[in-house]
Amino acid sequence: MTIPMSIEFPGRKDNYEMKKLLILFIVFTASICGVYSQSKTIEGRVISEHLETLPGVFIMIDDSVEVGMTDLNGFFKIDIPVSEKKILFKGVGMEPTTIELVDECDKIEVVIMLSSTYDFITPRRVERKRKKRYKKLPEIHKQAYEKGIFKSCDPCVSYVFTKY
Repeated sequence: MTIPMSIEFPGRKDNYEMKKLLILFIVFTASICGVYSQSKTIEGRVISEHLETLPGVFIMIDDSVEVGMTDLNGFFKIDIPVSEKKILFKGVGMEPTTIELVDECDKIEVVIMLSSTYDFITPRRVERKRKKRYKKLPEIHKQAYEKGIFKSCDPCVSYVFTKY
């Protein structure tokens, strides 16, 4: 009679495979959670160049992904990826406004130009008029701060002028 050197338990190999799959599942789940958690919350306010609040302004990233909308008082709170540096604000009767975020800012205040109709003017002259109005946005931001509409004197964003 011979004595076996190793005793095989039924299901032991299956147990090992199950543990391996469980560990793989946990690692995979943790890595996905890490990817999704890399977002930041931005909050702020949107007003017009006439210092009026703007409700219903769409907030987008990548020119097509809607991430939020302003409330009746022009306030918003959005979650965006940390890597995202540009935000687009669009609304009815308003010029689409693109801003570039500063790394340290999580509260932003934005001034949007209302859209205008230019009749019987060359497109080149229209662009000059738009750019002239656009250059006044930081000054309007300071006026909004002085009137108590905005909380910071200097804008925490830089505006990006886009041509038609």
